[in-house]
Amino acid sequence: QVQLVESGGNSVQAGGSLRLSCAVSRYITGIQCMGWFRQAPGKEREGVALINSDGYTNYADSVKGRFTISRDNARNTLYLQMNNLKPEDTAMYYCAADPYNSYSRLPRPKALPYWGPGTQVTVSS
Repeated sequence: QVQLVESGGNSVQAGGSLRLSCAVSRYITGIQCMGWFRQAPGKEREGVALINSDGYTNYADSVKGRFTISRDNARNTLYLQMNNLKPEDTAMYYCAADPYNSYSRLPRPKALPYWGPGTQVTVSS
C-alpha cells in the first residue's frame, strides 16, 4: 500500500512559479514510476509528467520547457517545479505511483494504482 499526499498548490498570476510536493508513505526507491496528473473542471484527467526509478522523465507537450519533475529518494518526496504558469494550467493536480511498472510515455490515469487527494493550482491572467 502506498499513500500519497500533495501540497504546494496555490493561486498565482500568469508567469509565476509554484513547486508542488508529494509526500510518500514508504521508500520511493523501489517505486518504478511516479507521476503528476491534472484535471480541470469539465475535462478529463491528463498526464503532466512522469519519472521512473532510473531517472527517466517524460512530459506532456503543453508543459515541456516549463515544468520539471524530480524525486528525492532520501525524503521520499516527489516534486513538480512549475515555471511560467499560464491560465490553462489551472487544475487540480494529483500525484500518482505505480510500484511495479515503468513507462516510456505518460500512461492513461487508470494504469496507476495509487493516488493522492490532489492540490489546487489556479493561474489568473
